[in-house]
Amino acid sequence: MPDISIRNQRALTINNIFCIGRNYVAHAEELGNEIETSPVVFLKPTSAVIFEGDRIRLPAMSSDVHYEAELVVAIGREGKNIPRSDALGYVAGYGLGLDLTMRDVQSELKSKGLPWTIAKGFDTSAPLSEFLPSREITDPQDMTFTLHVNGELRQTGKTSRMIFTVAELVSYLSSLFTLHPGDLVFTGTPRGVGRLASGDVLALELETALHAEFHVA
Repeated sequence: MPDISIRNQRALTINNIFCIGRNYVAHAEELGNEIETSPVVFLKPTSAVIFEGDRIRLPAMSSDVHYEAELVVAIGREGKNIPRSDALGYVAGYGLGLDLTMRDVQSELKSKGLPWTIAKGFDTSAPLSEFLPSREITDPQDMTFTLHVNGELRQTGKTSRMIFTVAELVSYLSSLFTLHPGDLVFTGTPRGVGRLASGDVLALELETALHAEFHVA
């Protein structure tokens, strides 16, 4: 696999950002959503990305911006119609991210049958940690990540509880889109999402391997 510099977060050239909704049963249930039989896919623009040291800025049009902590997969080589059995070979690395959502705006859009782009893709809505090379991860379905807000544990994600595994997601996405190096996949959030406020401090951790902290302006 071609090597891409993912340990240095700013050396990763980000292309498409694919996001998966409702990939943990408990999260779907807490928002009153159905459990889907195929992945729910939406996109974020690259302008949504920020890194540790950058500040999250809450949009003026929303009074209910939610955090959603997620495992993020970085694609390392081009692929189309990738078999599930080969899918992990296309992964260059794993990181953590936040899928920030204007929940009130999203609810209004959903009620009208309109796309979620505004609610999901605003500036600073995709904070990212550094990435660990895939060779350092024995099994992406056997990891635990957490989110603390102001020192309080808010979310615990066990990747074994994903409805669609990383391999299934990569394979599925490649059946619809040609995947390229630098594409990212936000793999869904566990239960425990909630509202952000100015001054909040969010800390993401992937066991003992990754830590990233973000401040809300």
